[in-house]
Amino acid sequence: MNRKLNLEELDKVDEWDVIIIGGGASGLGVAIDSANRGYKTLLLEKNDFAKGTSSRSTKLVHGGVRYLQNGDISLVIEALKERGIMRINAPHLVRDLSFVIPSYEWWTSPFYGIGLKVYDMMAGKLGLGPSTILNREETLALIPNVSQEGLNGGVIYNDGQFDDARMAISMALTASQEGACLINYINVNGINKENELITGVRIEDQISGKKKNIKSKVVINATGVFSDEIIALDQPNAKPMIRPSQGVHLVIEKSFLNGDHAIMVPQTSDGRVLFAVPWNDYVVLGTTDTPINETLEEPIALDSEIEFILKNAGAYMTKKPTRKDVKSVFAGLRPLAASEKNKESTKEISRHHKIIVSTSGLISVLGGKWTTYRKIAEDTVNTLQAVGGLPERQCNTKTLPIFGYETHSDWNDPMHYYGTESKKIIAINAKKALVSLSEKFFITENQIIWAIQEEMAINLEDVLARRTRCLFLDAFETEKIAPKVASIIAKKLGHDNAWIKNELKQFNNLIKKYQLC
Repeated sequence: MNRKLNLEELDKVDEWDVIIIGGGASGLGVAIDSANRGYKTLLLEKNDFAKGTSSRSTKLVHGGVRYLQNGDISLVIEALKERGIMRINAPHLVRDLSFVIPSYEWWTSPFYGIGLKVYDMMAGKLGLGPSTILNREETLALIPNVSQEGLNGGVIYNDGQFDDARMAISMALTASQEGACLINYINVNGINKENELITGVRIEDQISGKKKNIKSKVVINATGVFSDEIIALDQPNAKPMIRPSQGVHLVIEKSFLNGDHAIMVPQTSDGRVLFAVPWNDYVVLGTTDTPINETLEEPIALDSEIEFILKNAGAYMTKKPTRKDVKSVFAGLRPLAASEKNKESTKEISRHHKIIVSTSGLISVLGGKWTTYRKIAEDTVNTLQAVGGLPERQCNTKTLPIFGYETHSDWNDPMHYYGTESKKIIAINAKKALVSLSEKFFITENQIIWAIQEEMAINLEDVLARRTRCLFLDAFETEKIAPKVASIIAKKLGHDNAWIKNELKQFNNLIKKYQLC
């Protein structure tokens, strides 16, 4: 994953089989599958890989207990199957996590217990373990900070957890390993046609300003909440296909949970579920489901969403979080595929994906969820074979390991998500012990160098938001260490003090959006 070399390859290739616009979960999944099937594949991302929704999830690989409650059985079955495949193919990135549903009514434990037995049954051989009804003492032993007044017991079940941005970067490396060419900070600002059929795209390098026309047999629109913008390049009068929904998360210290098990609140004041999930020695609280009309690259959490999460999470905790306890707040926009009626609330819209083909041949991937990225990609590549007149080849990604694959990862090791590559990172400066630049979270000079050298990180945000997760864990601590990190990046890339000053100015403006004052 070297940007300079990939730009050189871009100049050498006369025509690609497949161009993918968008470097989030769906786009990266398509790049892996397409390249693995032997198609000459190019992926272009306007910003950085997983800059948008794909780095802003609840960090869960799950079938979706709530979708079961809504009666969306086919989605649950598909997601549970894909959860198991992700767990097998990326054991260094996906792990089992136990969730406890506390019960305060006599009927809730048996009610949810039965539902979760069905959930287990749907997972079949790819299940992560049986759900169990707990008594009061067992519940308190697992989640000691849960509110005790009126507590009758609970139910424990198993789902998956991952680091979304690190999964995305590992998928980019997988796609690269399979032969795909991936380039970040490339904007697609036009679509070329001959005889009303798409023949390629027009691009502009966001860093150099260089413009270029690129030919391709097929163009895939995998831009998530920005899908309508790409569709408009193809069909200016097309109706909106996406209904964005905002999901907000708050990150607080681990002491609020005081355990290794997550809490699932089954019924919030708006009828959703809410999670309190341990993640990297912090706790993620979320999420919301707020219809949004404006699709921003940096969505802003509404005060009402922040208060909603604090109130509903606090109702189940003995130590109740307040605004001053929030270390970071982040918001993501779900790219929900609009229905024909377009009247139901966003929480009622199915998380199934749709693949649509325009009359000119643009393939747009709409909707879906992180857990089903591989199946979305399989369906997309099956479609592009026919649209592009490419030779038919079978999908192999069910058993394709994700880059860094390591079966026995130690999840107490803060570098576990690099898998087999962690030894190489340590070897960058073998004579010097790995020392974190922060006492709050783990980030070392070696990781920063690796991110630039091997993972196509370009700037401070790439390193602190996605190659490491500092910004998402503690925005206040990230602000403190940013100057050190900027200096290391500048030294590695040969930038001067003016670059450092400008980079810190831009990044500090970004940080404010992750901090509650």
